[in-house]
Amino acid sequence: MTAYLLRRLLGTLPVLLLITLLVFALLHAAPGDPASLLLSDATNEADVLEARQRWGLDRPVHVQYLKFISAAFTGDLGRSFRFAQPVTELIAARLPATIELAALAVLLALGVAIPLGVWAGARPNSWVDNLGTSVGLFGISMPNFWMGIMLILLFAGTFHLLPSAGRSTYGVAGSQESGFYLLGSLAAGNWPAVKDALMYMVMPALTLGANMVGILMRITRSSVLEVSHEEYVVTARAKGLAQRSVVWRHVLSNALIPIVTVAGLELGTLLSGSIIVETVFAWPGVGSLLITGVTSRDYPLVTGLVLMYAATFVVINLAIDALYAIIDPRIRY
Repeated sequence: MTAYLLRRLLGTLPVLLLITLLVFALLHAAPGDPASLLLSDATNEADVLEARQRWGLDRPVHVQYLKFISAAFTGDLGRSFRFAQPVTELIAARLPATIELAALAVLLALGVAIPLGVWAGARPNSWVDNLGTSVGLFGISMPNFWMGIMLILLFAGTFHLLPSAGRSTYGVAGSQESGFYLLGSLAAGNWPAVKDALMYMVMPALTLGANMVGILMRITRSSVLEVSHEEYVVTARAKGLAQRSVVWRHVLSNALIPIVTVAGLELGTLLSGSIIVETVFAWPGVGSLLITGVTSRDYPLVTGLVLMYAATFVVINLAIDALYAIIDPRIRY
């Protein structure tokens, strides 16, 4: 299996290069000059030309791209025009917030979708099945930005139970060098900070995970319903095994392949979908950083972030391929 994963990894390199090429070309084709956008209105033409020369924008596009790619292979994604910092440092500072938010959204989605999907698949056409189908349709159909705004209006504006924006209350958490507010507070045993972190995370995590709940619940239901008609399941029931044992031991274990596939792909989608959610809730993650980079035509920042998203999808797909052989021993590459 190691050889297979290495082949898959090597096969993704041209994909990453193509993605960076498309992003680089589209950014340069879009109207707007970064030097004119980022410099103040009081600057003259000489200052704009000096800034373009300092950032390398006076060179041909293909020369800029080759310089970016050659530096990216060494781990250098360039320097941000807007923040005047290395792109890798900006991503490293914002990424923990996005990881924590996506992880909580995935945990909430798995905790709701899989039990509900298994229950609905084990009892088709029952009230549980109808409830699960309704929840699934709601999660799939609900736009993230609309759901986020509604949650803010309800829980922050009407009932005043949760904060509407941000990540933490000033002075509660203390110093968090790693950037992981919730995990760092748990490790330090700072329970007021843990409560504070969860209060800020619950609404964006619900908004981010709602779509995953709908998709994963329907996939789980369909997979469980399909496996329930297999001969070994009928034999297990004929031997007198309890319904709970049949469903959770024999049915679910053989229905995990499509569930794991969709869960892994949705995890990558959560990271990219967090762009909208982070904007709605003013969450200081890489999604809001990408929006800032796009609006200011920050070429190195946008290209580096898109490359990070693409690499994340690659890693998730490789992890899914490795899990297949663990879940089902019959699979051999």
